[in-house]
Amino acid sequence: MATGFVYHDRFLDHDTGPGHPERPDRLRAVVDGLRRDGTWDRLKHLGFEPAAASVLERLHSPGYVHRVFETCASGLPYVDTPDSAVGEDSAEIAALAVGGVLRAVGAVMRGEVDNAFCAVRPPGHHAEIGRSMGFCLFGNAALAADAAVRNHGLSRVAVVDFDVHHGNGTQHLLEDRADVLFVSLHEDPTHQYPGTGFAHEAGRGGGDGFTLNVPLPSGGGDDALLAAHDETVAPRLDAFAPELLVLSAGFDAAADDPLGHLNVSTAGFNALTSRLLDIAQRHAAGRVVSVLEGGYDLDALSAAVSGHVALLLDAADGGA
Repeated sequence: MATGFVYHDRFLDHDTGPGHPERPDRLRAVVDGLRRDGTWDRLKHLGFEPAAASVLERLHSPGYVHRVFETCASGLPYVDTPDSAVGEDSAEIAALAVGGVLRAVGAVMRGEVDNAFCAVRPPGHHAEIGRSMGFCLFGNAALAADAAVRNHGLSRVAVVDFDVHHGNGTQHLLEDRADVLFVSLHEDPTHQYPGTGFAHEAGRGGGDGFTLNVPLPSGGGDDALLAAHDETVAPRLDAFAPELLVLSAGFDAAADDPLGHLNVSTAGFNALTSRLLDIAQRHAAGRVVSVLEGGYDLDALSAAVSGHVALLLDAADGGA
C-alpha cells in the first residue's frame, strides 16, 4: 500500500520571530531532504482542513482554546510563556496541524495508507489542558490518540514519545485514561526541560499504570536509548498490545542538537524506528501515525526524518 504524508506550506507561516529554535527552516530542511533522496514522490500526500475548536476542546479546556486564538488575533507575542512565541496566524496554523494529524489517523484506520508521517508545526507534546509550554499550542499526538478511540472504536492506543524532552503535555492530557498507554523516552528531567517525566509518574485515577516514563542519562547515545526500549518499553507495549501506534517523533536527541545532550545518531533513530514498527506489525497490523515534535539542528533533523520516513515506506511496501 502506501505511506501517508501530512504537510502544508501554511505551516511555514507560523512566525516565532528571529532567533527562535522552532523556526520555519525546520520544515524546509525536512522537505528538502525528502525531495533530495527521492522519497517525496513515493509518499501519498493527504489533503486536510483545520480542526474545529470543538475538536480541540475534546482534550483542551474551552477557555484555553479561546485564549490561544484571542492572543494570536490580538498580535501579542506569545501564549503563556515567551517560549511559545506566536504570530497573528499561529492559532489557525496550529489547528491546521491538528487537522492534518487527525486526517492521518483516519487514513490509516480506513486502510487508505498503512502508516503516515506528519511534518507539522507548531509541535504539540508540551501543550497541557489549559496552558501552552515549550513551543507547543495544541496536543497533536494526544488528540490523534483520542480520535482513534473516539472516531474509530479502538480500545488500546499507544503513544510513544522519543523527543529529548518529556512529553508533559501529552501526559497531562491522557494520564487519567486506560485506553491510551503513554510512553516517553527522554533525557533525565533533573537537568532537562521541562523537569517532569520521572519514572514514578505512572498515571492517575483510572489511568494509573498507563503512563511509562523512561528517563535516559545525558550522553547515553544509541546504546542507552535502544537498551531502554528493549528492556523496558517493548515489554510494556507487548503486554498492552496496541491497536494503533502514535509516535511523537522528536529528533532533538541527536548528537548535534543544541537543545539536547543524548548524542543519538541517525542510525540510532533508525534502529528505534525499526523496533517500533515491528511492535506495530505484531499488534496493530502495522498501523502507525508518526507526528513530528522537536529537532533543531537542521542537518541532523533532515537526516533523521529521511531515515524514519524511509523505514515507514519500507514497512508499507512490505505490507502491500
